[in-house]
Amino acid sequence: MMKFISRNILAGLVTILPVVLTLYLLYWFAVTAETALGGMIRWFLPATSYWPGMGLIAGLLVVFLLGLLMHAYVFQRMFASGERLLYRMPLIKTVYRAIRDFFDYFSPASKKEFEQVVAVNIGDTGMQVIGFVTQALPERLPEGFRDDDSILVYLPLSYMIGGYAVLMPRSAVRPLDMNMEEAMRFTLTAGVTGAAAHPDKHDD
Repeated sequence: MMKFISRNILAGLVTILPVVLTLYLLYWFAVTAETALGGMIRWFLPATSYWPGMGLIAGLLVVFLLGLLMHAYVFQRMFASGERLLYRMPLIKTVYRAIRDFFDYFSPASKKEFEQVVAVNIGDTGMQVIGFVTQALPERLPEGFRDDDSILVYLPLSYMIGGYAVLMPRSAVRPLDMNMEEAMRFTLTAGVTGAAAHPDKHDD
């Protein structure tokens, strides 16, 4: 009986926690932007001209402009210099690197670096793992790794941010019909979420 109750409580938490965390992050961003930027706007606008929500709009605009600036070479260099400074601080560098790696893992830029989702055969055991081809061209690999019959594959770990970059024969992998986002979610949760269905492929 207790096992049944515990299993259903766990299933409920797994279902509701992602929703709650997402809503909380949106709420935190909205409140922070409205409080901080809204207060700044009040300094410049008459009280009658200010209306609730202007701080949130300003926050979204700031985030959008930061995204645009990250495409500029000068701003990228400035940001990189600031990061190098953070990486020199003993405690801060550990926390910052972990947070940075987590968000980089889900960023559109990192997904573009993965060329193909593949299944990797593990010897003659019959076991397979999901991987991402990061380099398929020999000329883009380090000198000692260049082999026309090999590719570089990233093997992510479940329930943590990290993995292994492995050079392996092309014959050891086969392409999977999964997009990057689906494959990342599937591997990160150890397959608990299941693979998304593709209804359009079953209509034939």
